[in-house]
Amino acid sequence: MAEDAVNPSGALSAFLLIFALLATPLRRVWPQAGVARWLLRNRRYLGVAGFGYALLHTLFYVVDAGSAGRVIADLPRLDIWTGWVSLMILVPLAATSSGAAVRRLGRWWKPLQRWTYAAALLGLLHALSLNEWEDPVEPLVVAAPLIALQVWRVLGHRRRPRAP
Repeated sequence: MAEDAVNPSGALSAFLLIFALLATPLRRVWPQAGVARWLLRNRRYLGVAGFGYALLHTLFYVVDAGSAGRVIADLPRLDIWTGWVSLMILVPLAATSSGAAVRRLGRWWKPLQRWTYAAALLGLLHALSLNEWEDPVEPLVVAAPLIALQVWRVLGHRRRPRAP
């Protein structure tokens, strides 16, 4: 049971996290698009759901491993430690996703939430390295919209004239 749920829960976590991250770049590319507005309104829910599935993914992995010793023995592997670090980044982000946390953190909330990009990058490395880099197509296809929009966003910032 756990073995069969490891990959789907990780994939669903990645999808939800990527959809949450697509909101701002999509709004900049297509400001009037309904999907961009919907993503903006729901990105917090998508991000927290992505964290929930990442937590389930980790739980299924631990159950499938069968023992704490096996989990610890796997930690030096790139495909494992990148997943753990990504999850550890997501913990404080999910914990500070409530309206009360946003108000309490004030201007520090947004810089903290930007760590989502590091978690997503580590998640991509986690997925790419799982099969010793033999089948990179699925993780890259899943991440492609986010990668493309972020590249467009960065290049768009470069083209804009800077204020004096």
